Amino acid sequence: MKTHNIYNMETKIQSFIGLADFVSLMNLSCGFFSIISAVNNNFTLSATFMILSLLFDSIDGWVARKTGRIDELGFGKNIDSLSDTISFGLAPAFFIYSYTHLNAPNLEVPAILVALFIIICGILRLARYNVISDKVKTFIGYPIPGIAILIASFYLSGIFNIYLAFILAVIVSIAMICNVKYPKFSNKIILALNCICIIFLILQIPLKIFNVNIFGLILFLSTVYYLISPIFTN
Repeated sequence: MKTHNIYNMETKIQSFIGLADFVSLMNLSCGFFSIISAVNNNFTLSATFMILSLLFDSIDGWVARKTGRIDELGFGKNIDSLSDTISFGLAPAFFIYSYTHLNAPNLEVPAILVALFIIICGILRLARYNVISDKVKTFIGYPIPGIAILIASFYLSGIFNIYLAFILAVIVSIAMICNVKYPKFSNKIILALNCICIIFLILQIPLKIFNVNIFGLILFLSTVYYLISPIFTN
């Protein structure tokens, strides 16, 4: 097994970081902007930044492969996971708390507990993934981006309900740390449809019927379907 002597190792940050890591940092940045937006009660912008985070999270691996990235020390994997903690753990947690603080202050304590639960389960999910990702071909537990996309699309759909958001957040958080296998995305039609919805949501171009944003609704229902998909596949 190849070992690395810290005294002979190049420790300049330039020796570790690659182009794909900058994409991961864009993911992180969008998560940070989502948090700032939620704190300032701009929930539409906060939700949009969470979805934009998913876009960057989806392409960092592709960029790494296209640029021939050799991540021997796992620097890229750690950057990716730390970025996901901000964008898909902290951001939806702050969203739920800030929304509740503004619109349902009587539910502030439950909101704090739900938000903390999201963060704890998200970190546990990412830590387990980093340990087993080289050994398994499927996702074990619900992927952490799902909680952010679920909350963001739920809000942008126009049918958002804080009580249901609490319930879904707890269910998804438990699903993240469960031992259930989730298949990797393979249905090209559903992927293409969701990509279209994501683009329109990021550009904030709505298609509304009875005040329901159809793009947000489609993405929300797709996320819920993926959440329960092991029922049909296992």
